[in-house]
Amino acid sequence: DKISFQKLIEELVKDRELIKVFYYNSPLDISVNPKIYWKQQKFFDVLRKIPKVEVILCKQRKVKRNSKLGYEVKGDDTHLVSDLVGEAYEDNYDVAILVSGDEDFVSPIKRVRKLGKKIENAYFSSSSSFNLRNTCDQSVHLNKILPKIIN
Repeated sequence: DKISFQKLIEELVKDRELIKVFYYNSPLDISVNPKIYWKQQKFFDVLRKIPKVEVILCKQRKVKRNSKLGYEVKGDDTHLVSDLVGEAYEDNYDVAILVSGDEDFVSPIKRVRKLGKKIENAYFSSSSSFNLRNTCDQSVHLNKILPKIIN
């Protein structure tokens, strides 16, 4: 079973007006595994076909952990913070819904709340910061709505 991003958006937005969705990721390295690379590219194409969804592609960096080579997305947090704060200052939203469990977003959330913006946090229990949830106006536990957002 896969999460339907269209259903996820609808469930989080409910009866409010959707202005824009930002999705941050980085393209995989085609030389490592072409099959997975093209699967990801198809996924990006599916997202781009959803109205008002903007796919923001970031860089990917090779990292070595415990003598194993891996990859991590670089710049996604910076893009997100820039968009969250910039769109708030441009008065482009009343409520932002952050789908993340990363506590690093607490400071920018506090900043945009000073501008009178509301922030909701959607999270999975496996990757959620209590401090992040506590800083937001409201939280949605995605595990609880999973049946509604799966294809």
